[in-house]
Amino acid sequence: MRPGVLPLAIVAGIAVAAILGPLLLPWSYDAIDWSAVRAPPLSPHHFLGTDAVGRDLLARTLAGTRVTLGVAGAAAAVALVIGTLWGMIAGWCGGRVDEAMMRIVDALYALPFMFVVILLMVVFGRSIVLVFAGIGAVEWLTMARVVRGEVLRLRHRPFILAAEAAGAGTPAIMARHLLPNLAGVAIAYLLLTVPQVVMVESFLSFLGLGVQEPMTSLGILVHDGAEDMDVAAATLLVPGAVLVTLLVALTRAGEAVRDRLAT
Repeated sequence: MRPGVLPLAIVAGIAVAAILGPLLLPWSYDAIDWSAVRAPPLSPHHFLGTDAVGRDLLARTLAGTRVTLGVAGAAAAVALVIGTLWGMIAGWCGGRVDEAMMRIVDALYALPFMFVVILLMVVFGRSIVLVFAGIGAVEWLTMARVVRGEVLRLRHRPFILAAEAAGAGTPAIMARHLLPNLAGVAIAYLLLTVPQVVMVESFLSFLGLGVQEPMTSLGILVHDGAEDMDVAAATLLVPGAVLVTLLVALTRAGEAVRDRLAT
């Protein structure tokens, strides 16, 4: 089995379960069963038990996983678009334009990453759209550097010079020649960005700055489970295990794709 296949299969399995699983359960993630508050695992009608207010833990874990993956995917897509465009323009233009653009990247690197995201949440309010936009807007820096380096490497390759000699404009060269050659590297680092975004989203939700009730995410579930661990350990262990599994599988998949492209 090729490296990375198993981690990708694990991520795909978790994603499919998070999307389709709630459709098969009798309880929704926000439904309250007052007769089964803090029910233990394997209880009647609640396979993994319930939380402190009687909400089904399995349904909430699946819903939280779906939200976390959705936010992470959207934020990573934002980072991919901004980072790719920024890196392509900087690498292609070169000179003072490249210098100025990369100094901006360096300045943003120097800012406290989490502080910037929390500031956006506080100033503009807490919404799921702002969560992934805010995270993606500060996660593009590494992508920009990687793409810029690849553009500098490709800038004077024969097929680029031939396109310029044939009279192709800069937008056409970027779309037809640079982007196809950048796709592999960009996807590899996108996969490495997703686990970082998952961790950031979970941390923000743990602090209460991410998605808000009645929605849930793995960070919220871990926060709630930590408060009830003494009386209901499953409320922490179940979402915690899903979060760790996701992070490890996504990281291993990204590393496998990166290593394969490097050989």
